[in-house]
Amino acid sequence: MPIFNPAVETMSREDLNALQLARLQDIVRFAFERVPFYRERMQAAGVSPDDIKSLDDVRRLPFMEKPDFRAQYPFGMLAVPRDEVVRIHASSGTTGKATVAAYTAGDLEMWAECAARALGCAGMTRSDTIQVAYGYGLFTGGLGMHDGATRMGAAVVPASTGGTEKQIGLLVDFGVNGICCTPSYALQIAEVAEQMGVDLRKQPLRSAICGAEPWTEAMRANIESRLGVQAFDIYGLTEACGPGVGCSCEAHDGIHLCEDFFLVELIDPDTGEPVPDGERGELIVTALSKRGMPLVRYRTHDLTRVVPGPCSCGRTHKRIARFTGRTDDMLIIRGINVFPSQVEDVLVRIDGVLPQYLLVVERTGNLDTLEIKVEVEDRFFSDTVRALENLRGRIAHQIKSIVNVNAKITLVEPGSLARTLGKAKRVDDRRKLV
Repeated sequence: MPIFNPAVETMSREDLNALQLARLQDIVRFAFERVPFYRERMQAAGVSPDDIKSLDDVRRLPFMEKPDFRAQYPFGMLAVPRDEVVRIHASSGTTGKATVAAYTAGDLEMWAECAARALGCAGMTRSDTIQVAYGYGLFTGGLGMHDGATRMGAAVVPASTGGTEKQIGLLVDFGVNGICCTPSYALQIAEVAEQMGVDLRKQPLRSAICGAEPWTEAMRANIESRLGVQAFDIYGLTEACGPGVGCSCEAHDGIHLCEDFFLVELIDPDTGEPVPDGERGELIVTALSKRGMPLVRYRTHDLTRVVPGPCSCGRTHKRIARFTGRTDDMLIIRGINVFPSQVEDVLVRIDGVLPQYLLVVERTGNLDTLEIKVEVEDRFFSDTVRALENLRGRIAHQIKSIVNVNAKITLVEPGSLARTLGKAKRVDDRRKLV
């Protein structure tokens, strides 16, 4: 398969490391000078930009995490004047406040380059037609992949999400070659196409670029056999840019990272110390060129490992393996980040609801489902059925409005959920994601 930007994607490790160091030194100084949060954190850690003399010196810098973004909501992390911000995206936060990402024109150029490389990893070229079935809006998926396809020079079908029968019609009528969507939606497209009597395996479609939610090798094989495609794993996070931080290639042996734009580390989540290549650790990301809201040593809480050795595709940038879990309690449900603390923040505001709840996540067919079991006061069980249903409806509405996910609400009597002596169990994730 052709490589979108071979001059960069096949750089020697020596040249790549030199570029990374120059950009690391620059962005650390930029963040220190422009963002009070970074300056105060670095000063508290006894480190300054002048101390970054090698790539290993990144370890001297303090970590940052998602709650730091929440505490600086909305623009405390901004490093440029507001008139240099040309786009704002956001993802769901842990207490209802979003994680904000503000982009300069240069940031969008960088992101489009990364997304175009990801599409190249998936075998797409400027001669192809690419259907983007990620959501457009504050979610980064739709516009991110749209801009990547445009950067590549491909034709873009901005289908967004939903309307599966129409999506299938577009795939067929426009002779689409690649589709960008969540893996669960790719399977939903396959199911609906089969029901419609449409054999997508006979269409020009050959690549599915899937991300935004956990999926398995078995799920990839299912997508490939039913759609007649190769399915590729794309990785991204709002804090870094969005989709395009990395993507798997036709070798399907790890996710190639855009190392000229992102310096990554793997650490032991308990000690913060680096782990050797090949061993599992928590992924730490520093965005080397992001100016709107710099990202320095961000703890993603994603668990993975570095894939050792060269890749047969010829790309030289580091690869990471499929993610095997997280070090925090965040769930990803149909592309939406859901924290138990978000749900709790909603529940405690509703009269009659007790502070005991359990999130049950299952994969039904190809889609993830969320059930929230919540204890409510006795009076609702001695009251009318209408009162119980009204309460259930209020909870469901608030969860959808604030957490942005549809959930089945199950109201249970006081004391019916299991108690523990230690940390309360808030999540029962029954998906098999390995």
